[in-house]
Amino acid sequence: MVTSDQRRRQLAREKYERQQKRRAEARQKARRRAAVIGAAVAVVVATLVGLIVGGVFDKDKKDRAADPSADPSASSSPSPQQSPSPAMAIDQKAKYTFALKTGKGDINFAMDAAKTPQTVNSFKSLADKGYFDNTKCHRLTTGGIFVLQCGDPQGTGTGGPGYTIPDENLDSLGKANEQGQVVYPAGTVAMANTGRPGSGGSQFFLVYKDSPLAPSYTPFGKIDAAGLKVLEEIAKAGTADGGQDGPPKDEVKIEKGTVTQN
Repeated sequence: MVTSDQRRRQLAREKYERQQKRRAEARQKARRRAAVIGAAVAVVVATLVGLIVGGVFDKDKKDRAADPSADPSASSSPSPQQSPSPAMAIDQKAKYTFALKTGKGDINFAMDAAKTPQTVNSFKSLADKGYFDNTKCHRLTTGGIFVLQCGDPQGTGTGGPGYTIPDENLDSLGKANEQGQVVYPAGTVAMANTGRPGSGGSQFFLVYKDSPLAPSYTPFGKIDAAGLKVLEEIAKAGTADGGQDGPPKDEVKIEKGTVTQN
């Protein structure tokens, strides 16, 4: 005969066993959920790694490498907290000369303040502060378009002065053709930008051979004959990797950049 005390112990033991069983089942469910979540995360990580390795997040760079006629651009986007552009401090009716003393020779070009006052004012302000001194021209193109790009103090194509200036003089090269392009003649100096209107900073490109481009880059200077010869010699050496778009094989350093009123 089972006593009441034995019955209580039996019921307590059965209750304990039921609790243990429920806890074990709960742990199993938790492990299954963790396994499912872990597998899902692994799939996502693997997908992201594949995208990165495959170059999806590097599309712009790959497109540029595949297309040497890619337009001159400054890679950096304007900072959300930009510095103000320089106050107007030039004679807007005057002519100015930007003299670039480089290790490959002097490159001088004339600037017309009447046509591009914001651009000329910005370049004079930067040059007066020594902004362009000891900087490298970071990009040379030798196919499709023919330019040497400079003006980035970092020498990477991502730098700028911390402000942007408006586009100017965009209709000076005539009407665009069916491909939406105009010819930037040899000897032209124009602003690089990020691909958006009004996004020019300090980067500019020097055209050493007629180049078809969208009329989106402020043309603001004309290189003299001696400077154009210097550019042509730089272009003959080609790029560092032998491609049609990349850093110049022979480093082009601006030792001194000076803007003077004529």
